Amino acid sequence: MRAEQVTDPVAYHGEGPVWSPRWGGLRWVDMLAGDVLSLAADGTVGRRHVGAVAAALRPRRGGGAVIGVERGFVLEDADGALASLPELWSDRGVRMNDGGCDPDGRFYCGSMAYDKSEGAGALYRLDPDGSAAVVLEGVSISNGLEWSPDGARAYYNDTATGRVAVFDYTRESGLTGRRTFAEISPEDGVPDGLTVDAEGAVWVALNGGGRVRRYTSPGVPDGVVELPVPGVTACTFGGARLDELFITTSREGLAPGEEPPAGSLFRAAVGVKGMPARAFAG
Repeated sequence: MRAEQVTDPVAYHGEGPVWSPRWGGLRWVDMLAGDVLSLAADGTVGRRHVGAVAAALRPRRGGGAVIGVERGFVLEDADGALASLPELWSDRGVRMNDGGCDPDGRFYCGSMAYDKSEGAGALYRLDPDGSAAVVLEGVSISNGLEWSPDGARAYYNDTATGRVAVFDYTRESGLTGRRTFAEISPEDGVPDGLTVDAEGAVWVALNGGGRVRRYTSPGVPDGVVELPVPGVTACTFGGARLDELFITTSREGLAPGEEPPAGSLFRAAVGVKGMPARAFAG
């Protein structure tokens, strides 16, 4: 399968696409610019600045969004007003990176060092009451968190490990039993963002490899979407029937004029449907 280009190269480091009818469609982030991007029905792209970094976002059940920013979280109300929650750390060498919502309406976002130092990050959970807690320590590049259709498992990438991990999940115990779901060969790139389809298969963006690969629930490779640029960062299902795979890309580390389509949004018809985005209960 090959992806088609949907937009011009609108992002320096596109990441974290999410489809929600509450927003009227797709949003994603230009992460290091601190901007949330939105795709209009006519194909134009909107842009809103939310902080020094816009790491990840999910819809809120009451409208608006929860957004991971450089060192914490921002809540967007249904009317668009933004409210910052207290910063979680003071170290300016560490920033938020990627995240997602669990089946119980709690938002997770993981961090990493700007210089990608090993073990400098952590995975944080924001509860609906506004309290935050560390749920995983010693992370290098926190990426790609999504749950299985039944909510019993969660898939997660610490990119530096070169593998996709899977956890067991319950509301009471949280994420437990971490183990390897899939190994990624270095020549295929590194695991970045991911999403899960309605059949329980996991779609993993392979950064540096120019593709998104599908893995069945036992972790067996089962299809590839090819892109014309290597910096493939994340993916999600969207469209009116949730049957289109939207894929973000990055220009990070590229010289001007190199890989011209990099930073664009892409889309592919992949023959399966995704799941509605889980929303934050706060």
